[in-house]
Amino acid sequence: MLLKFTKMHGLGNDFVVLDTLTHPVSLTSGQIRRISDRHFGVGCDQVLLVEPPRLADTDFYYRIFNADGGEVEQCGNGARCFVRYVRDHRLTDKNEIRVGTRGGVIVPRLEADGQVTVNMGVPEFDPVRIPFAAAARAPTYDLEADGRRVVISALSLGNPHAVQVVADIEHAPVAEEGPLIERHARFPQRVNAGYVQVASRRRILLRVYERGAGETLACGTGACAAVVAGITRGLLDREVTVTTRGGDLGISWAGEGRPVMMTGPAVAVFEGEMEI
Repeated sequence: MLLKFTKMHGLGNDFVVLDTLTHPVSLTSGQIRRISDRHFGVGCDQVLLVEPPRLADTDFYYRIFNADGGEVEQCGNGARCFVRYVRDHRLTDKNEIRVGTRGGVIVPRLEADGQVTVNMGVPEFDPVRIPFAAAARAPTYDLEADGRRVVISALSLGNPHAVQVVADIEHAPVAEEGPLIERHARFPQRVNAGYVQVASRRRILLRVYERGAGETLACGTGACAAVVAGITRGLLDREVTVTTRGGDLGISWAGEGRPVMMTGPAVAVFEGEMEI
């Protein structure tokens, strides 16, 4: 099978994007892993599929597969690349589109300066809906990871996040502890493990060990979750610059019951074909 693809990235969080509208395709988890492999495939953190809408008030449906082959609910950096892709490939003439995902409807908008703003939806704090095993909602929770007590905020932005504040982002135990939190028994669908250093009330430094992908250069939903967690804990203002290893994202949140807004770049790297 010959696949036509576009390689894209948002702050170094990289994707292989496939248009299933004009080239219908059904991929196994093994094929997803092969495409994602940086030695034997194209190489990416996630494979993104552009599909026809499933709801009457949406323009497209958006599926996300992590490098391990598993399908997930949401990807913020991918959402920015999605709207850039459908515009560049003339699949729509709209600058703002409504896109269905497993995590709900998102609304990405291509700005005049080439940046992309995405309405990422309203954060979910109810442990049952994250999902997270807890007796009741709380601002923070204690986890045990490798015999060490870890204090996290737990929430969902269409996908689950565990966010902790650290003193020094460069020495945060992302590689060692991240996999333990990702597969912690209290997160039945696994979780994205975020590590945040608060530089000021308007700027944070972030690293994320992503579910099914490992540490990435940037994580859009992780940036949103980190800012929401910081605001709910009284550490941040409502508009925050999030500095990742791949670059900066602008995140704003007006508070409980309101959507999170994310602004950042989306870049097309190259197009190609792959035999799989």
